[in-house]
Amino acid sequence: MVHFTSSRHDERDSPILDPSASSVTGVSDIDDSVNGSEKHVRDESRADSRSSRKKKRRRAKDGGISEINGHSSSSKRRHSISKAARDPRDEPSKRKRKREAKVSGVDTRSPSPVIDFDGLSRPSRGTRERLEESTEQAAERLEKMRGAVRTILECVGEDPDREGILDTPTRYAKAMLYFTKGYQQNVRDIVNNAIFHENHNEMVIVKDIEIFSLCEHHLVPFTGKMHIGYIPNNNVIGISKLPRIAELFARRLQVQERLTREVSNAIMEVLKPQGVAVVMESSHLCMVMRGVQKTTATTITSCVLGCFERKEKTRNEFFSLIGLNGSAR
Repeated sequence: MVHFTSSRHDERDSPILDPSASSVTGVSDIDDSVNGSEKHVRDESRADSRSSRKKKRRRAKDGGISEINGHSSSSKRRHSISKAARDPRDEPSKRKRKREAKVSGVDTRSPSPVIDFDGLSRPSRGTRERLEESTEQAAERLEKMRGAVRTILECVGEDPDREGILDTPTRYAKAMLYFTKGYQQNVRDIVNNAIFHENHNEMVIVKDIEIFSLCEHHLVPFTGKMHIGYIPNNNVIGISKLPRIAELFARRLQVQERLTREVSNAIMEVLKPQGVAVVMESSHLCMVMRGVQKTTATTITSCVLGCFERKEKTRNEFFSLIGLNGSAR
C-alpha cells in the first residue's frame, strides 16, 4: 500500500529554487565585490600619492637625511583641525623680528654718542687747543691766520700793501674766527640747565631758524632755515636753546647733512624726549657762484629720531606744520 502523504511532506520541506531569483542575487554579489575592490584600489592609490608627496616635502626640506637615518614624519602626525603643514622656509619672519626688536629694546637707531660736553661733537687736537687756549695763544693764532691771508692775497695777484686791502688780512682772520666760534662752545654751556619738568607730551616746534654756515669743501657760505620739532617725555627745554644749539653746530665748517644730524642728536642727548625731527632748507654758494651755478637750487635735509622715525603719522604731522608735503617723504 502506497502512502502519498510522506511525499507531500518531503516536497514542502525541500527548498524550492527559483531560477530567476537565484540569477539576480548572484549578479548583485559580483557587482558589490567589484565595486569594493575598485574603492580599495583608489584608497590605496590616494594613500600612496599622499605618502609620496610627504616624502618629497621631507626630502626637499632636509635633503633626504631623515630617510637615511630612519626617521619618518608619520610618527608626528598633525591633528586634522590644526594649521596646515607648510615649509618653514615659507613662513614670514616679520613678526619674529619685531618681537626680537622689542625684547632687545632697540626700536630705532640710537642717537650717535658724539656729544661729549667737554668740547666738540667730533673732538680733534686743534679743537682742544682752541677751546683751552690762553690770551697769548689766541693772539698768536690770530697773527698766524693774518699772515696766511696775506699770502693768499699775494697768490691771487693782489698787492697786500694797497690801501684798500692793507687791513684785510686782520679783518678776515677775525671774521673767520667768528664764523667758526662753535669750536669754542659746548652743548652743556649752551643749555645751561634750562630743562623743566612740565608733564607736557605734545609736539613742540621752532621753525624758520636762520642758519649761516661755511661749506667745508670750499670755505664759502651756505645759508637757509632750520625747523626743529620734538615730543617731550614730560621734560621741556627753553625754546631759545633750540636756535642756540643750531647756531653752535652751524658756526663750524660743515656739510648740510651732518649739520642736520648733529643738531638732532644733540637735542636727543640732552633732553631725552620721545622723538626729535630736524629739517633744513638752504642755498649753497659753492653751487651758485661756481660749478653748476644754479642760483635757484635749494637743498633740503632731514633727520628724524625716536617716535618721528617709528610713526609715519607723527612724522607727516611735523612735515605738514612746517610747510612740507609729508606724503612725499
